[in-house]
Amino acid sequence: MKTAEKQRIQQQFQEKMDYDELLNCMRCGFCLPSCPTYMESGKDEAHSPRGRIALMKAVVDGDIEPDEDVKRSLDMCLGCRACEPVCPSGVNYGHLLEQARDIIYQNQQQSIPVKVVRKAAFQGLFPHQQRMIGLTGLIGFYQRSGLRTVARKSGAMKLLPESMQLMEKVLPDVPTSKSMKQRQRHFQPTVPLKKRVAFFAGCLMDTVFLPTNDATTKLLQYAGCEIVVPEAQACCGALHGHSGEKQQAKKMAKRNIEAFEEAEIDYIITNAGGCGAFLVDYGHLLKDEPEWKARAEAFSSKIKDISSVLVELGFEKLPLSLQDEIITYQDSCHLKNVQKTFMEPRKLLSSIDGAQYVEMKDAGRCCGSAGIYNLVETEMSMQILDYKMEQTKATKAKTIVTANPGCLLQMKLGIEKEGLSDQIRAVHIVDLLLEAYENANSTYSNQSNSSSI
Repeated sequence: MKTAEKQRIQQQFQEKMDYDELLNCMRCGFCLPSCPTYMESGKDEAHSPRGRIALMKAVVDGDIEPDEDVKRSLDMCLGCRACEPVCPSGVNYGHLLEQARDIIYQNQQQSIPVKVVRKAAFQGLFPHQQRMIGLTGLIGFYQRSGLRTVARKSGAMKLLPESMQLMEKVLPDVPTSKSMKQRQRHFQPTVPLKKRVAFFAGCLMDTVFLPTNDATTKLLQYAGCEIVVPEAQACCGALHGHSGEKQQAKKMAKRNIEAFEEAEIDYIITNAGGCGAFLVDYGHLLKDEPEWKARAEAFSSKIKDISSVLVELGFEKLPLSLQDEIITYQDSCHLKNVQKTFMEPRKLLSSIDGAQYVEMKDAGRCCGSAGIYNLVETEMSMQILDYKMEQTKATKAKTIVTANPGCLLQMKLGIEKEGLSDQIRAVHIVDLLLEAYENANSTYSNQSNSSSI
């Protein structure tokens, strides 16, 4: 960094960082065993929560300069927030991390290629769902046209880094552009009405993972929910907020608040842990804007993960069954650590007849996906994933269940990396629950038909 950049960043740290929150850290070290980067880096304090907080405070105090080492320490953080639940002082580490990253990225001179990529992604793509559909449509064309087969057989894929080769293999078969554009906006329950909810469809979830969104609305219908899907909603802004693009994240938040606040609903349902955690934090994101703060808090108070509302409505008491198999669960970091949704997924999975649920050791430890972390910090991400796959194999599970799209792709990548694609599958929890519900009810229907003949 140039001297002028360092001075500008240091001044911004002194003006914008929450110093009281920095002082809340007692340096007790309770956070250390919960931090994946600390554990995987050979217990390097610079890659621990208390170490990063100490660096932030030292920059504010003027004891050190905000140099590349400081930036590297912050960039290496997954942002999983596993340190927060174990912190006796209740330090909001995630908020401090976002503040620090935003200051650095908005005040450091970036190369032209980096500027172009960041602007294209954060301003040109994610805020515009039609562009997301267009890009996803191109991926679908690549998959369905035969280009994928040619690329793999010709050896062209070997020109890419190994991690990118694996990522291409685990991408789901994406839906057609037509199906993405013809999104149904209103659903009636298939049983007596219990709740009226809105569904936060997301950007990637409503394109690449559209079948999982469709499964979500089906489950809500079976549970007794009327569902509305506001058309004006946009990307939650999590990638922006975690990557030093706070102003763009605020724009996304305001757009979503406006899109949902006219709906007369009990809850806003999410099915992606990362999105849900950021939506819950809208009140903090907009805390300095009086005209938006109350509206943001009202919005966030209605956020509920799909697993939570299903348990509330007694979905686990309905017939659910699978063929004999062992299943395990990988927590979404943000679902567990921010939304505090931990037992509900396990309760649902344990209620499936024919499935043996086995708890994975360190199920709550990050899998290494963390948004785009596995693309920009590949070495550490793969190191973390290797540990996760060791714990997965120890369960002898044939099905790994996740609650977030990034986790799902990361676990699929781990399966592919271990050469276990013919033995283990990774699925989103709503896809598995829908499979279990429809399997059980199909079996019951067939038995009823047989007995009536």
